[in-house]
Formats: sequence, C-alpha cells, structure tokens
Amino acid sequence: MKHLLFIALGGALGALARHGLGTGVHALWHVRFPVGTLLVNVLGSFLIGVAFVLITEKGYFHPDWKSVLMVGFLGAFTTFSTFSLETVSLFDSGQWLLALGYMLSSLTACVVAAAVAIALTRML
Repeated sequence: MKHLLFIALGGALGALARHGLGTGVHALWHVRFPVGTLLVNVLGSFLIGVAFVLITEKGYFHPDWKSVLMVGFLGAFTTFSTFSLETVSLFDSGQWLLALGYMLSSLTACVVAAAVAIALTRML
C-alpha cells in the first residue's frame, strides 16, 4: 500500500509540474510547434536518467524513491501521450513536415538526454 501512495504522490506532483511548465512555455512562445511538450519530454528523459543511476545503480537514495520519482513524478511529468495526440493533430491538419520534424526531434532529443544523463551521473 505504501508503494501505491508513493506513486500517487509523485504522480500528482509530476502532473502539476508538467501542466505548469508546459503552459508557461506555450504562453511565452506563440508557435504552432509544441515547444512546451518537447521541453517537458526532454527534461523528463534527462531526469529519469539521473534518477535511474542515483537510485538503482548507485543506491544513493532509498529504493522507495524509485516509486516516488521515476514511476510517479516522472511518469506523470513526461507527456508522450500528449506528444502522440499533438503529432496526430499535426498530421490531420495537413502539416506533415512539421509533424515529422516534431516526432524526430522529440524522440532523438529524449533518448540522447537520457543517455547523457546516465553517462554524466555515473561519473559522480
């Protein structure tokens, strides 16, 4: 039961953080490209790499933090469901190149961010 409460707490905080950051970025830049969602996904991918190394590999934090941070907070913070919907919407509106660019930049940047975070954090 404790495990589920940790996930729920982290998830609630992650969802609020995603909403705040995503909304704030979209308010700053009035562009058709979903910059806020891209930023959230890249940042979330980087942070999950850091959390993975610090919690799982190095054991710097109690294993319960994996539930709070990786499953709960970052699971709710990253927005690949929103990414998918935005991509489909771009395709549906006939903006094929923008949709493809968004897909490629999101996937590439997030995978690179996680790899860089793991490599950098392992050096601690």
